[in-house]
Amino acid sequence: MFELNDKKAVVTGGGSGIGKAIATLFAERGAIVHVVDLNEAASAGVVEEIRAQGGQAVGHACDVSRQADVKALMERIGPIDILVNNAGIAHIGKADDTSEEDFDRVMSVNVKGVYNCLHAAIPQLRANGGGVIVNMASVAAWVGIKERFAYSTGKGAVMAMTLSVAKDYLQDGIRCNSISPGRVHTPFVDGFLARNYPGREAEMFAQLSKTQPIGRMATPAEVAALALYLCSNEAAFITGTDYPIDGGFITLNT
Repeated sequence: MFELNDKKAVVTGGGSGIGKAIATLFAERGAIVHVVDLNEAASAGVVEEIRAQGGQAVGHACDVSRQADVKALMERIGPIDILVNNAGIAHIGKADDTSEEDFDRVMSVNVKGVYNCLHAAIPQLRANGGGVIVNMASVAAWVGIKERFAYSTGKGAVMAMTLSVAKDYLQDGIRCNSISPGRVHTPFVDGFLARNYPGREAEMFAQLSKTQPIGRMATPAEVAALALYLCSNEAAFITGTDYPIDGGFITLNT
């Protein structure tokens, strides 16, 4: 079960965190993984790790907010079976203290970046007779989270795009779902704590973990396992659905 033998998969934001975990797991399950990241060195490092474990992977440096670059990349990669739209950035702020520059930056990556990848990849999925798309949304698309105005706006758009794509391309054999993680322990979290709470990292990490009803953050591997299921043949009857993986955050915190 849950094998991806010889499936060609594109994972954006694959150089670290959740994207790295997805790329690595997909390769373990037999996929040929194209690891796309803005950071070329990070992408290359993941590819090296995958190959060292006997997997197949190719690295690509690409800014997903630039449509021409994304289109050229997808054309080079050719027909694909799987697209995971994972690339994204975070932002902290409310509506009245989020600058136009910051708002545009979040939208350019978290919304336009997903659109650009969909726009370029759907013809390649169609050329392959269908396939699977997984978009990374967030619990912030479901519930209000303090000081996450731009981020929540973008992830709400990702969830809406998921529903639209699932309906529009059903007859092309393309399934599209999204995943909404709660807090996940990634390098971003560690960097955020180091920058904002120097000397108090362990204390603040414990506080953030307790905001999840289950009492801890998710691991990237747990999110990757859900992505694997949604991209496998075992999920062939699933499309147009968002899957929270949040330790009870949505239902038990309200």
